[in-house]
Amino acid sequence: MEDYGRYQWNENGLQPQDNNNHKKKNNMKKFAKKVGAIALSAVLFGGIAGGVFTGITYAAGVPLKAQQEEAEPAAEKTENKTTTLQTTSASAGSTVKSQTLDVSDIADAVMPSVVAITNKSVQEVQNYFSMFGRGMVQEQEVESQGSGIIIGQNDEELLIVTNNHVVEGAETLSVCFIDNQAYEASVKGTDADNDLAVIAVKLSDISEDTMSQIKVAQMGDSDALKVGEQVVAIGNALGYGQSVTTGIVSAVDRQVGSSDSENGFIQTDAAINPGNSGGALLNMNGEVIGINSAKLASTKVEGMGYAIPISYASPIIEDLMNRVTRAKVSEDQASSLGISGQTVDSTIAQTYGIPEGVYVGEVNEGSAAEKAGIQAGSVITKFDGTSVKTIDELKTQLTYYAAGETVEITVKVADNGQYVEKILTITLDHAQSTANSQSGRQQGNMQNSIIK
Repeated sequence: MEDYGRYQWNENGLQPQDNNNHKKKNNMKKFAKKVGAIALSAVLFGGIAGGVFTGITYAAGVPLKAQQEEAEPAAEKTENKTTTLQTTSASAGSTVKSQTLDVSDIADAVMPSVVAITNKSVQEVQNYFSMFGRGMVQEQEVESQGSGIIIGQNDEELLIVTNNHVVEGAETLSVCFIDNQAYEASVKGTDADNDLAVIAVKLSDISEDTMSQIKVAQMGDSDALKVGEQVVAIGNALGYGQSVTTGIVSAVDRQVGSSDSENGFIQTDAAINPGNSGGALLNMNGEVIGINSAKLASTKVEGMGYAIPISYASPIIEDLMNRVTRAKVSEDQASSLGISGQTVDSTIAQTYGIPEGVYVGEVNEGSAAEKAGIQAGSVITKFDGTSVKTIDELKTQLTYYAAGETVEITVKVADNGQYVEKILTITLDHAQSTANSQSGRQQGNMQNSIIK
């Protein structure tokens, strides 16, 4: 079995199976008992930084240096303007004409809009060769690559869309442009449910030479796609740098594996490989009609790649573009929820009949979670409007929020065999004070740890 991005595949694809309600209830009880025996390493921090940016202008296909110069007078007079994606009908002066191009024309026009993304994260690994016999958990820096598409800029930032799984868990992110110059990036907003994210690079960090060579991508209409239509994929395949492949639309509205996408995916036989995630799938007018996301891989399968349709993704992307850019807070501002729990992935969700998210195994007395009304047995699904499906995602979110900050948290609570969604308001604790108050309880119990 091979795993690409957020999906796992075998020869026949991953097919979820239903369990009867009686079995789910019994399994759920076993799961609740099992939570306390699972080792968690989820010390979470948080903070807030940044502000709302105004004066947004876009010009698809136009070098960004020229775009910025033209926009300056208008920016001075505009306030609280909402960012939008550049579409065909709104474009003016685009270098991609409204006619069918050949693949080389598309590559020339669109490669300046596609970037390579490097994610450096820290993961915990088990050292089974420890001299103590039982093994030790050690932290290890891991580097992964993906792709992204330049979708616009505001007064302060250049904005890039990619897949959530490309930036997930990042300690640091860097973006490499068409001129091979790399710059540090920050996560602006993520949507784990739809595997989308928007990241930002400060305009003040980007050289004038780089700005003169990069472009904003032009969005197309994925709803107008026809099976058999030719498409082009551009991305950072295998982390080797930008490459171009071509193929056709094999299917539309395709449901794949465990995905619960309402709109389905675009299926294509254009080569999509690890590192292509977050890159562009283009029609023959050079317009983005999909965001490459996953590939079905097997010794018996060839040429089955999938992209998120841009018409479905656009409103999600625009929401992410307009969020406040946050920076990680310092240790003295680190925040805490005051719970312990376990990730509920799709397999656990199907087996035990509970929602995906973070299962709350224990709520600490006097903690922020208790004061907010979070109960043991509930499942956290969103934090400040952002979907969370794993403890790592919740950990990442909290690194951007400071102690004392008040946010909304979405939980699902069991009620007569059904899970009811509730939105609660939580004022985050200080991580250090929570750690001190719980130190006695944690001694000798290495199987449970508090999510801070």
